[in-house]
Amino acid sequence: MHIDVLTLFPELFPGPLGASVVGRAAERELATVGTVDVRDFAADKRGTVDEKPYGGGPGMLMMAEPLTLALESVRRPDSVVVMTTPRGERFDQKLARELAACSHLVIVAGHYEGVDERFLAAQVDREVSLGDYVLSNGNLAAMVIADAVIRLLPGVLGDDASSCDESHSNGLLEYPQYTRPEEFRGLRVPEVLLSGDHGRIERWRRAEAEKLTRERRPDLWEKYLQRQTKEV
Repeated sequence: MHIDVLTLFPELFPGPLGASVVGRAAERELATVGTVDVRDFAADKRGTVDEKPYGGGPGMLMMAEPLTLALESVRRPDSVVVMTTPRGERFDQKLARELAACSHLVIVAGHYEGVDERFLAAQVDREVSLGDYVLSNGNLAAMVIADAVIRLLPGVLGDDASSCDESHSNGLLEYPQYTRPEEFRGLRVPEVLLSGDHGRIERWRRAEAEKLTRERRPDLWEKYLQRQTKEV
């Protein structure tokens, strides 16, 4: 997979995408991340990419022309274009898996008060939001999306089963986990995990995952119950 990020701050990259799991994926050429400086496609020498909105209102809007030209410089027939915006669909593990199936992902990092609607309507495949809050720009959101997508690619985690046994991978939060020593400051590892009975361990993990999800994320729990009902 190759990911291109359209941004006004290319110097922020690769940032965390150059380290840990994602950084190693780039070294192994399983995934690469590039940047496109939108200011390089401005119509004037000042690199102007924003203007006041028609009809008035606070702040500035990103202009359609430099964004479109920047996108066209990297767009391919197989490209999927994502725009980071507070009004977009909520980014979750399901969407991450959908995007991980792409060979070329373009992430447009939003800036200012928004973007000319003509660019969104004509060029963007999906508008995506990390959550119900506002960041100063879309670069951190672009990094989060890229990280979540790249780690799902085959071979990136080493053990591909790892990505199937995490929080949100099956609609539930992840069950509690323990490692050595068996006892730490009076707290012991649950006996079931030491039993060697894999069937019993699996049932315990499922029950704990359901309990955590029910207590901490009732919204996810409700969706999980609905999905279970449909499957039955």
